[in-house]
Amino acid sequence: MITIKSPREIEVMARAGRIVAETLALMGRIVRPGMSTEDLDDAAETFIRSHDGATPSFKGLYGFPKTLCTSIDTEIVHGIPSSRRLLSEGSIVSVDVGVHLEGLHADSATTLAVGTIAAEAERLLEVTRQCLAAGIAEARVGNHVGDIGHAVQQVAEGAGYGVVRELVGHGIGARFHEEPQVPNYGSPRRGPRLLEGMTLAIEPMITIGDPATRTLGDKWTVVTADGSLSAHFEHTVAITANGPRILTAA
Repeated sequence: MITIKSPREIEVMARAGRIVAETLALMGRIVRPGMSTEDLDDAAETFIRSHDGATPSFKGLYGFPKTLCTSIDTEIVHGIPSSRRLLSEGSIVSVDVGVHLEGLHADSATTLAVGTIAAEAERLLEVTRQCLAAGIAEARVGNHVGDIGHAVQQVAEGAGYGVVRELVGHGIGARFHEEPQVPNYGSPRRGPRLLEGMTLAIEPMITIGDPATRTLGDKWTVVTADGSLSAHFEHTVAITANGPRILTAA
């Protein structure tokens, strides 16, 4: 069931979203070659819990053990932070985080460069950012979920990249994953109509190569089947009478 949020609920989600945005900004400041993904996770959890009433959304969600999802290079999503996963110069790492505040969630992700990265990786990050912006621009009253996915798909495939299909965005609110699902592909005017008060996590997951995926033995980490690089960017967005409102903006 799709839930419509009240203005008060959207404001609470925006407060949670600011903590999310500040957490990702902190990750961008501290990420460096040689540190572990667990170092990032520890810093993120400490920062989130320093805000009165705020807790990490991911920790314990469906049994996930950490505050962040940290996914390196060919990993698309759901990488588990570990003291054994050290970041290398030239890698990229997707950092996905959610915050729960006063009964509501906000969710965002970014992909960070570790030191100096290759031109092909930099282009992937830029195009994936453009995919997210294109999807958000379609998150307007009267449009459909398919308009969002179509916009993302046009940008990604126009750049020669793959769009992951097995993983999608989602509604978000009192539950972390709500209806509707928000694919990063589709046809205009298809899918549920967007209504004022809906809140969506829009999250392009884009690959340099084929978009097919596989899941590692930890049952969480999803990687590209062909070993190509992947990037992931995400915002929580409210559908308002005045257009899309990004609730996880810095």
